[in-house]
Amino acid sequence: MKSVIERYNKVKEEHHQLLNPESQVKFWQREAASLRQQLQYLQEYHRQLMGEELSGLSVRDLQNLENQLEMSLKDIRKKKDQIQTDEIKQLNDKGHLIHQENLELYKKVNLIHQENAELRKKVYRTSEANEASRNSHPNHTFNNENDLHVPVCLQLSQPQPDGPTKSMMLG
Repeated sequence: MKSVIERYNKVKEEHHQLLNPESQVKFWQREAASLRQQLQYLQEYHRQLMGEELSGLSVRDLQNLENQLEMSLKDIRKKKDQIQTDEIKQLNDKGHLIHQENLELYKKVNLIHQENAELRKKVYRTSEANEASRNSHPNHTFNNENDLHVPVCLQLSQPQPDGPTKSMMLG
């Protein structure tokens, strides 16, 4: 309770002093000095964590520094392991999805192959039936043995006057 009252009085006093321009300058000078001191301490601590300027430290300080580094290293390793575990899980899930998609595509390809085979059978049965009907009606069919699916184009033309006595023979 006492410390709370002291802090209150200190803040109240600082606030009251900020009203005076001269006091305000002194306040900011103290604040700047405090920040410089904190920066210097943090830079020194950073150098010690990096393994530099250790000659002025006692054995106990070195042990504390070593313990801090080991704890930090454990936290770093734990975080790295967690990230790698998450990535492995995501990749396994993705691999499983790709495997499922691959199976579905394989089934579709097999189904298409079966449908194609059935269509080929139907086409060959139809062509065999057409061949049989052609053989049974030879007077009315045009047989192109090279390719059954080639269209035949017939055109009418004007008779040519070769001579008045010639007659056409139909075969």
